[in-house]
Amino acid sequence: MNAIFKTFYCLLMAAVLSLGALLVAPTLPITGNIQIKIVKSGSMEPAIKTGSIIVDRPAAAYKVGDVVTFGEDTKTQIPTTHRILAIDGEGPSAMLTTKGDANNAPDPSQTPTKAVHGKVLLTVPYLGYILSFAREPLGFTLLIGVPAALIIIDECLAIWHEVLNVRARRRALRRVKEAPGRPPVLRVPPRERAATYVLDLRRQSQ
Repeated sequence: MNAIFKTFYCLLMAAVLSLGALLVAPTLPITGNIQIKIVKSGSMEPAIKTGSIIVDRPAAAYKVGDVVTFGEDTKTQIPTTHRILAIDGEGPSAMLTTKGDANNAPDPSQTPTKAVHGKVLLTVPYLGYILSFAREPLGFTLLIGVPAALIIIDECLAIWHEVLNVRARRRALRRVKEAPGRPPVLRVPPRERAATYVLDLRRQSQ
């Protein structure tokens, strides 16, 4: 039972730390301008499913076949993640023709290279649903706040038990140090005391 509890506890701690890292990572100045984004549509299925998270990083150059994220990224606008079909021009002025794998036609307008956030390096299916829920007040409370509170309480209890154990060991050592100075006390069981008394009476009668 203890092994099952410890395994569950370790998994819970790992999940809370991982989810917390995913929430904080997009706000940190990570080397290489790595960005974590949530896919909101199925235009890139089956390669990238709706609800996945993607990891983007800017590249020195892009080529046909790369999956890139581009467009405005604000509270009201969501960037697009599509595959490059063609490239017109070279360098920073190049224009990209993009298309979602699940779409029947290319995107209606070309995308300038400077509007590209980066190339998709990694995708994790469905994790975006959890991350999106965790960004809401209720989701943050249930997925981060409550588990974190349980972990903190458990650690505090473990520290308190350790303090009690240290105090108990100190008291035991103190008793051991004080014991040699006390006169030895021989405790004789009742039956042995009676037998000794009878033996003394016999000796006296002789």
